[in-house]
Amino acid sequence: MAVFSLFIAQIIYSQNYAQYVNPFIGTGGHGHTFPGAIVPFGMVQLSPDTRIDGSWDGCSGYHYSDAVIYGFSHTHLNGTGVSDYGDIMLMPTMGNASLNSKDYSSKFSHKNEKASAGFYAVKLDKNNIDVRLTTTKRVGYHEYTFNNSGKANIILDLNHRDKLLEGEVKIIDDKTIEVFRRSEAWATNQYIYARIEFSKPMLETNVYEAHAAVQKGSIQENNFYYGTQVKIAFSNKVKKGEKILVKVSISPTGYEGARKNMLAEGQSNDFEMVKKQAESDWNKELSKIEVKSDDKDKLSVFYTALYHVFTQPNINMDVDGKYRGRDNKLYTSTGFDYYSVFSLWDTFRAAHPLMTLIDRKKTADFINTFIKQYEQGGKLPVWELASNETECMIGYHSVSVIADAMAKGIKGFDYEKAFQASKNSAMLDIFGLNAYKQNHYISIDDEHESVSKTVEYAYDDWCIAQMANILGKKEDYQYFMKRSQNWKNLYNPNSGFMQPRKNGNWYEPFDAREVNNNYTEGNSWHYSYSVQQDIPGLIAAHGGKEKFEQFIDAIFAAPDKTTGREQVDITGLMGQYAQGNEPSHHIAYLYNYVGKPEKTDAKIKYILDNFYKNTPDGLIGNEDCGQMSAWYILSSLGIYAVTPGLPEWQTTTPYFDEVKIHLEDGTTKVITKNTSQSELQKLGFENSKPVKDFKYTQLTASPIIASDRIFDFSSKVQITPLNSGDKVYYMTLNSDDANVRKTFTAYKGPFTISKTTQVLAYSERNGEKSSVTVANFNRRPNYWDIDIHSKATPQYTANGKLALIDGINGDVNWRKGEWHGYQGQDFEAVIDLKSPQQITQLSSTYLQDSRAWILMPKKVEYYASMNGKDFVLLKTTDHTIDPKDEKVQIKDFGAEILPTEARYIKVKAYYFGKLPEWHQGAGGEAYIFIDEISVK
Repeated sequence: MAVFSLFIAQIIYSQNYAQYVNPFIGTGGHGHTFPGAIVPFGMVQLSPDTRIDGSWDGCSGYHYSDAVIYGFSHTHLNGTGVSDYGDIMLMPTMGNASLNSKDYSSKFSHKNEKASAGFYAVKLDKNNIDVRLTTTKRVGYHEYTFNNSGKANIILDLNHRDKLLEGEVKIIDDKTIEVFRRSEAWATNQYIYARIEFSKPMLETNVYEAHAAVQKGSIQENNFYYGTQVKIAFSNKVKKGEKILVKVSISPTGYEGARKNMLAEGQSNDFEMVKKQAESDWNKELSKIEVKSDDKDKLSVFYTALYHVFTQPNINMDVDGKYRGRDNKLYTSTGFDYYSVFSLWDTFRAAHPLMTLIDRKKTADFINTFIKQYEQGGKLPVWELASNETECMIGYHSVSVIADAMAKGIKGFDYEKAFQASKNSAMLDIFGLNAYKQNHYISIDDEHESVSKTVEYAYDDWCIAQMANILGKKEDYQYFMKRSQNWKNLYNPNSGFMQPRKNGNWYEPFDAREVNNNYTEGNSWHYSYSVQQDIPGLIAAHGGKEKFEQFIDAIFAAPDKTTGREQVDITGLMGQYAQGNEPSHHIAYLYNYVGKPEKTDAKIKYILDNFYKNTPDGLIGNEDCGQMSAWYILSSLGIYAVTPGLPEWQTTTPYFDEVKIHLEDGTTKVITKNTSQSELQKLGFENSKPVKDFKYTQLTASPIIASDRIFDFSSKVQITPLNSGDKVYYMTLNSDDANVRKTFTAYKGPFTISKTTQVLAYSERNGEKSSVTVANFNRRPNYWDIDIHSKATPQYTANGKLALIDGINGDVNWRKGEWHGYQGQDFEAVIDLKSPQQITQLSSTYLQDSRAWILMPKKVEYYASMNGKDFVLLKTTDHTIDPKDEKVQIKDFGAEILPTEARYIKVKAYYFGKLPEWHQGAGGEAYIFIDEISVK
């Protein structure tokens, strides 16, 4: 039987699924993929680089619209929205061995370019050089054919793409060099070592290095080059048609690791054999799912999608198991493979659930990697890259991957350790979690992207509760199940949307289509369905299935334009549904929960038909490390994980006539268009047994407190429970209450305040109290008026014009909405003090966040007037803050003046201008951010 199974496996692997892979899919548009040579989950991604400008569509190093190649580097990211990698860049040239990228780069044509699974080839037009690339897991193979005779050069540029912190090149002999590169980009401290072996002697003919001790451009007698700038040309004469083979092994740990990796994977000099092995590796992985179709384009889309899923995470240990931990120390893995590149905000939704179906072993390896990163770095990965935590995106979605694996019975990792690591992530006091734990939601006052963080933390908490349930931890289960209901505090029953709260009230004005700093890469439409852990609870909140069906209909029927900030990630719009970004990915499947699977079928088929094409711009949004493709794979199989952490799928009609899924246990699942819904729901997890839930407490939502944030003489305060049947209790505190012991009393109706007052309130239902809502209402410190002559960006108007003279200062987290923002213009405003005053001091406060295009004004001028028309300049102030300083900082532009009587004060701040060449947004208009203007 075992022999027969092996025979079947050999037949499957021998079938050529790699022929359908088109690595150019996603290299155009906003897909951000790359076309180079890789093997499944390999450390090396050997690909051409056509972009070195840090542009968004150049995140992978390559864009199909380009016509110039700068070189071929050994690491690349697949479909991310931030740029990094591009390490160990080589470029063949002829003649003058220039180290200037403008000189060594070459034009190329797509008609002379080929890419397939594990292989890439191109002709470099400038010097008529044919380049072919293939790879193993840790060794990249280059074959350069020089079609003219003369001096051949191979350029090594360690300053390619990201910032070089330290570089080293050791000349071992005339055919061997070793390289160290430590760089800073998205990963702020990335280490990579390489061993490069040439097939013929190559001597350094041009060197550029920059460091303290050595003069630039000198060639060292000890054959060692180093510094923050290192570029070397290696040269020799070639005959017409001569080939030079270059092998490059890489390692995250050291020179020894690169040597071992070369010994293990770089001994062959037969390029064709290595290429064939890479293709075989791909066929082995791709054959896990056999799809039948007469449509070759659909086969290309499907198998390229699978290829993109298997591009990462990347093996990040040497052949001997040695790896660089999150604490930058070296470790050796035992019993598992250590990986890197975890885009978890994206991949928890479909890519990781797909892996639980077809590769349980790697799923366990990923989780063992998570556990080691927790032990060595203090917390589970959020968006880990090259042993660096980037803290990109939100949530702690490692816990979703872990809970999903545990719920599906996947073994091979320590459940208890995984649970403790998960619990640690949820109990930290970072990124709004402190407020979330205390108040059961995050408000605008606490943290930016407050709505998205609240709903995603709540889902993650449900995942941790599922782990606790499996492990029999009753108290942990009850605690995290209660936290998983925190979304209820941001659900507005009047609108049906998840809305931000500020100072105890709903934030106004509210526009569900507006992309702003209260949501992560999205708007309220995208996050108002993000209760994956409790869809029945969300349906009940809407008033039942019929009303919730109407709410799902509404996102598809809404206008297909967003308002507010321009967000490049929001693409593939069907109404406000955005297939091009992850928060929408489960929404079409929600029709299943209201008994309308035919609506799910229609939407999913439309997306499969229209948003995935066998063309360079064939992805509707960023590939996002396999998530965009994993959605396609699962949906085409007729399944999707709306709720990772439950051992079941939501279903739709399978896209292909027949699909065979070969599982690790040797069994094969066959899917046709007639496969029953019940069979699809448990596909691959038929033996998963549900664990009996413990009882847990239902959350009581916190009440809303409404009044004027700033008022002149008095203001009415109204408190409203989010559930009409809840009782409300409140308390007020003002300057009269300094030594008074106060208690909560039952709320009977609106009341009036006439002093700066803090109002506290909670709701109660069936003896269960909500968290306390706290709101502060300030009586104006003055009765001045302000006339602003500049036009604020709609996103950044704080609480209106009086916010600039209300005595309330914004903090460094400008995304919380307390600052006025003005782009591409000077700021000018006139304050009317209402009567002549003697003035001795003036100030206005500004913020700089260079990476967000917010720069200090060049100078600030203060003017005075008695009539509001004729102004006299009182003082000009400037600053010494470097626009390149990326630290977020606040500066008060204060001016002491001789006593001057005036009724009107004019403030004029001169904006920085267009962003300079060194800035990632070069050519864009800088912002001025101003908050408080004070007059004494």
